[in-house]
Amino acid sequence: MGLGPIWRLRARHAEADVTEDSAPEDSAPAWTGTAAAIATPRAEAPPTPMARSVEPEPAAGPQPRPAHPAAPRNAEPPRIHAARPQPPATPTPAATLAAPAAPDPARSARIATLDWDALEAGIRDCRACVLCERRKQAVPGVGDRQARWMLVGEGPGAEEDQRGEPFVGQAGRLLDNMLAAIGLKRGEDVYIANAVKCRPPHNRTPERGEIAACLPYLDRQIALVQPQLLIALGRPAAQALLDREIAISAARGKRFERAGVAVVVTYHPAYLLRNPQDKAKAWEDLCFARRLMAGTG
Repeated sequence: MGLGPIWRLRARHAEADVTEDSAPEDSAPAWTGTAAAIATPRAEAPPTPMARSVEPEPAAGPQPRPAHPAAPRNAEPPRIHAARPQPPATPTPAATLAAPAAPDPARSARIATLDWDALEAGIRDCRACVLCERRKQAVPGVGDRQARWMLVGEGPGAEEDQRGEPFVGQAGRLLDNMLAAIGLKRGEDVYIANAVKCRPPHNRTPERGEIAACLPYLDRQIALVQPQLLIALGRPAAQALLDREIAISAARGKRFERAGVAVVVTYHPAYLLRNPQDKAKAWEDLCFARRLMAGTG
């Protein structure tokens, strides 16, 4: 295509802003930026020596008998029983991480039989993990249901949660420019989905159990679309598609497979907004994907 597209060369001031698609809603807590002060223990003054008492000289003559006889010189001092030490209390953890639920084969088998309408209805009504508790709505996917290209992102952001469509914020606009650079357009020969269908709180990375709960939906979407190429946008999407730990820097430029479908791994557009210096690498990944589709990669 000659020179690289303008979306990777132009670092606009707006891209430096962290968007709702990529940044947490809440700022970092105050304690992360400052170290706690450590009080220096105050030196204690040495104990003041007690004044010695001077006993008066015994008076001459017979002395009166004491009211209580003195203890014998060889008598044992009274025993003082120390308190029995108590076992330390077991601290209660502040939070316990719940292990991901085991896959439900019956649920996966049922989802694998759904048509498009039933699948999207099932996604919108799903309550298989905790992400359903704080979502405004689930985000199934959008695009050409018979596309050759299928793009898989991480999960919905704030704007996607509001509108029910993936990649509609600033990261979505960058994705549209990336597609246009290789002659593609959203909705035409392209289907877009996410690894998880509900927004994680504060746009955090989806947890392993949350991805596993949504995986039957993604599997069914891939089976219905039957794409020739899957593009994983970001590490969580790559791990969901390939079922392994993935480092983007090591996976770029390689052809993977998922059930016979070619998979290419690249950066998420939200990452590129924060790191515009890596747009050139993403452009290389798109060119590699285009060569694969042309049969020359």
